[in-house]
Amino acid sequence: MDFLRLQYFMAVAQAQSYSKAAAALNLSQPTLSRQVQLLEAELGQPLLERHGRGVRLTESGKAMLAHGRSICAAVDAAKADMAARLQSPRGKVRLGLPPLVASLVTPDVVQQFLQACPDASIIVEESLSIRLREWLLADRLDVAVLFDPSPTPQLLTEPLAREPLVLISTRPLPERVKVAQLVDYPLVLPSRPQALRMIFDDAVEDQQLPLRIVAEVDSIKMVLSLVARNVGCSVVPASAVKTWPGSAPVFTAQVSHPVIRNRIVLATPAARPHNRLVKAVHGILKPLMKQHFSA
Repeated sequence: MDFLRLQYFMAVAQAQSYSKAAAALNLSQPTLSRQVQLLEAELGQPLLERHGRGVRLTESGKAMLAHGRSICAAVDAAKADMAARLQSPRGKVRLGLPPLVASLVTPDVVQQFLQACPDASIIVEESLSIRLREWLLADRLDVAVLFDPSPTPQLLTEPLAREPLVLISTRPLPERVKVAQLVDYPLVLPSRPQALRMIFDDAVEDQQLPLRIVAEVDSIKMVLSLVARNVGCSVVPASAVKTWPGSAPVFTAQVSHPVIRNRIVLATPAARPHNRLVKAVHGILKPLMKQHFSA
């Protein structure tokens, strides 16, 4: 369909007159009439009918006018979008990161975001995954990285990684440790409702193991500090070893039977469409998460 012919038809329909529409378009009336006739021929049905004072729409013409308005609105939106892409986006984006993720990616995210969007700003909130989820739903955040969130239609999630949990210690460990063998180790674990603790508890619940948990703390950072001081061992994401605080070496063992994995997703509110700033954060986070976390 010729878009210009559609516009000519709409001009005649709105003016209810070929002569008035031709004058407004700076065309001759025969030329305008011919273009509308060609559109009618293409569609195989009349769109306008003449009467003593001008023209009126047929039923098909009324439907075509509605379609035409939708098409013109879509064209205008496309033009506006293309024009906006020539300009650097403005505003701010609010990003939520769990502490472990924040410790690994925040400097790179902020630096790359400001390079890509120099006229915008970014706010990075650091908290437990369960709180970040609440803040997304409360419109306090635009986008967040979450650990194994419970499903809800209010959030759109995109998988980023599935990372195995490992046993860590300042003492040598075997290559693999079965979940049932964790009873042999004093454990320092994140406290509930920390997402990693919930994942761990779900994995060991069926076996009803008499685990020896010597300490529970809120953050992975504190867990690592206590393990570094020989308070006990812990089960943490493999990426946590990258932030090991101790000068002594850290030893790791793969946890098996079952393998425990941490599902990491990128989440945004379903009710809010992605703007250019949110899309920029998406594009920056994906390769960084792939770099730091096991897929």
